[in-house]
Amino acid sequence: MLIIYRLGFLLILLSGALRGYGQQAGPPISGQFERVRFAEFARRVEAATPYRFFYDAADVDSLTISLNATGQPLAEVLGQALAGSKLQFAVDAARHVFISTAPAIQTALPPGYFTAPAPDVAAGRPEEPAAGAGAPSRPAATRLYEVGRGQAAPAGGRATLTGRVRDARTGEPVVGAAVFVEGPVIGTATDQFGAYALTLPVGRYTVNVRGIGLRNARRQVQLFASGPLDVEVEQDITPLKEVVVIGGQDQNVSSTRMGVEKLDIKQIKQLPSVFGEADVLRAVLLLPGVKSIGEGSTGFSVRGGNTDQNLVLFNDATIYNPAHLFGFFSAFNPDAVKSVELYKSAIPAKYGGRLASVLDVETREGNRKKLASSAGIGPLTSRLTLEGPLVKDKGSFLVGGRTSYSDWLLHLAPDASLKKSAASFYDLNAHLSYDLDARNSLYATGYVSRDHFRLASDTTFEYRNTAASVKWQHGFSSQLAGVLTGTYSRYALSNSSDQNPVSASRFAYALNQTGLRADLTYYRDARHTVTFGGSSTLYRIAPGERVPLGDNSLTKTDVLGREQGLESALYAADHWDATPRLALDLGLRYSLYNALGPGLVNSYLPNVSRSESTITGVTNYGSNQIIQTYQGPEYRLAARYALTPSSSLKASAGRTRQYIHQLSNTAAMSPTDTWKLSGRYLRPQVGDQFALGYYRNFRQNTIEASVEGYFKTTRDFVDYKSGAVLILNHHIETDVLNARGRAYGVEFLLRKSTGRLNGWLSYTYARTLVQVNTATDQVNGGRYYPGNYDKPHEATLVGNYRFSRRFSTSMNVNYSTGRPITLPLAKYYVNNTLRLLYSDRNAYRVPDYFRVDMSLNIEGNHKIHKPFHSSWTVGVYNLTGRQNPYSVYYKSQNGTINGYQLSIFGSPIPTVTYNVRF
Repeated sequence: MLIIYRLGFLLILLSGALRGYGQQAGPPISGQFERVRFAEFARRVEAATPYRFFYDAADVDSLTISLNATGQPLAEVLGQALAGSKLQFAVDAARHVFISTAPAIQTALPPGYFTAPAPDVAAGRPEEPAAGAGAPSRPAATRLYEVGRGQAAPAGGRATLTGRVRDARTGEPVVGAAVFVEGPVIGTATDQFGAYALTLPVGRYTVNVRGIGLRNARRQVQLFASGPLDVEVEQDITPLKEVVVIGGQDQNVSSTRMGVEKLDIKQIKQLPSVFGEADVLRAVLLLPGVKSIGEGSTGFSVRGGNTDQNLVLFNDATIYNPAHLFGFFSAFNPDAVKSVELYKSAIPAKYGGRLASVLDVETREGNRKKLASSAGIGPLTSRLTLEGPLVKDKGSFLVGGRTSYSDWLLHLAPDASLKKSAASFYDLNAHLSYDLDARNSLYATGYVSRDHFRLASDTTFEYRNTAASVKWQHGFSSQLAGVLTGTYSRYALSNSSDQNPVSASRFAYALNQTGLRADLTYYRDARHTVTFGGSSTLYRIAPGERVPLGDNSLTKTDVLGREQGLESALYAADHWDATPRLALDLGLRYSLYNALGPGLVNSYLPNVSRSESTITGVTNYGSNQIIQTYQGPEYRLAARYALTPSSSLKASAGRTRQYIHQLSNTAAMSPTDTWKLSGRYLRPQVGDQFALGYYRNFRQNTIEASVEGYFKTTRDFVDYKSGAVLILNHHIETDVLNARGRAYGVEFLLRKSTGRLNGWLSYTYARTLVQVNTATDQVNGGRYYPGNYDKPHEATLVGNYRFSRRFSTSMNVNYSTGRPITLPLAKYYVNNTLRLLYSDRNAYRVPDYFRVDMSLNIEGNHKIHKPFHSSWTVGVYNLTGRQNPYSVYYKSQNGTINGYQLSIFGSPIPTVTYNVRF
């Protein structure tokens, strides 16, 4: 019905201001309609009369009809039915009834509308401006664009149509828009640069461009040979569609991708968050299969994986600590972010190096049309973003920054030690884009951040993130395009204590990563899209040093030897539409890792647990000498079988390898966590995941339902011996263990993506189990035990309701099972020394987690000619004031072991944020 409506709507013209203009006389309407949906009302009228209705289901999804018609004209009945709504109607001579949110509808086109444009005498050819390059004399939807005219006929009679889709207002690329033709349907989606390619038989086509939050665009194309067609699209500001959610209209059913979630920044900003700051990672935590690792933390676990098994990319540069202020804020400025995509399974072959997930954060390019800015002021942070054209319609820049001023909140604390605490952070990001010509574009991104805090102690912590990426996109031909990407990432942390001059010292750690990646895409034909490429990443780590502070310090200098490793990979993948119902993604990645010197490697007695007392010798490796090599294939398979146009089955399987490990003595991410490369004793992590899902859309793709089940196995991830020392340990291999694990679960999701009321409801049942059972080491007797992120039950409700263009409200409800914990069971004495007897590892659980958040968004008026547009966000985090446990710990006091529960947010947190755009 939606396609028929769209085709029919092209035959009418929007003008005037009268409701129901152009109605034709017809049979009267009779019937009693009591609280029926508009679709049912239209069906009953069509069954009793020759009238036929054409409308977009999303426009009427919240409209209920209550009336009693007794032989009344259609115009009168429709006037009653649509009263109080923003919908209009028109009836043409063929008794077609058109329903639209347009101001008014006219059923006749003006004289001469289809008259051909005058030829361009100067050019000696018909006028053929590139789409988006200047305003044509006729509407773009009806103008004929001739592509490849004058070129030789292509071999096989097929040509490739290429181009980019950009926002007409800002000139930024539109990512994930559907570009397709009908009869039969052949389509694709735009990539991160807004680029697309369609291989079609030569001929006449109507090219459709659709996307969430966009007005549908059409271009009439006469395709003679391969050539470009750029399209500019406008944002859809209809009130009923203004709040956008995840995904495309039917991508969850029609694509082969599964376990993939995409968040638009508009939806992220709609969600309630702590301290009023729109938070990318907190939005990710609301997705099924993603678990929080603790209240107030932005670290996350995906389908049972550890926090270090998530690859976080910022324009393809790795971010190692994506959090500020102990996890209260994410590292990403929401005003600079365009979209966030999370891969939980069926990870594309071009990605590697992590087991659990890939979180790909893309920034906006900046406004290519005019200078613009935005800012926000909250109780703890402020932000400012500037953007504009470098050269109009050819390049743009975007610069943004955030800073905090949270000390005032700590000074209000009743605890005297907290009053002396301090905490602050800042981050800066910049992005440049420039089109050299029709085939070449350059992109550059930079990011720096710094956190500095001292909480209730004399120790000062500091950590920094630095990331940069440079991309060169080149179109070799209409069928082959490539991107060359260079990246740099650095993560450094330090802590220092100078209260006692005798023991004053400073600890420092640093990780540097440099990478080069080439990705190519070959559009072979309408059924095959082939991607291939390679990458190489060099890791350099300064694993830790402690140095004295001041002349009076007696602390001895202690420095661990530096580490380095080289990870390389080649990959190839093919998206194959085997039949109209069956589509396959077939991929293979081969990775190779070399642990490199210089370095000292200990040797140990065989068949006994490694310890300092079992060291038998040391081998010294020179600079760049290979210490250890690991390699192996990584397969990536995904399939989709369409059961009906609105439902499908999907399956996927994949293997991933990870050569870097995080060393942490807590379940939550901490600024004291360090990273270590695989080597002689610390083997790389290897994971396999299998998934199966059923997807179904209802009410013309406005409601999505899905269920996904998965099973994962992991080997050689890091676990620890009891009492392990992780900082400045010269033989860390004596305290770490190579564990294995398995995880399984099922995720249910119901989502409504359009209308005044939208959101999603998800439930996840999942288990994560760990086993340490080797010839030399065992935990819990070698049995499987719950992992740190094993939370069997988790449910999330996200709801948004828009009262009008200016007022909307949002609510989140979260519930999950408590995390596992190891408890002390008894105390005993050995040589007059008190010892504790602990339970089996992770044998108990902290209390369950429950939280409700609400927010109200108030937009300024929507007058076009204003110097700035502003909005307010008022919210309450943890509305019920539940004291959810962040951690549970025990202290020995006067011979008694007392337990304590730490809650980060034990009461409602009200927030107010002011946002402004210039």
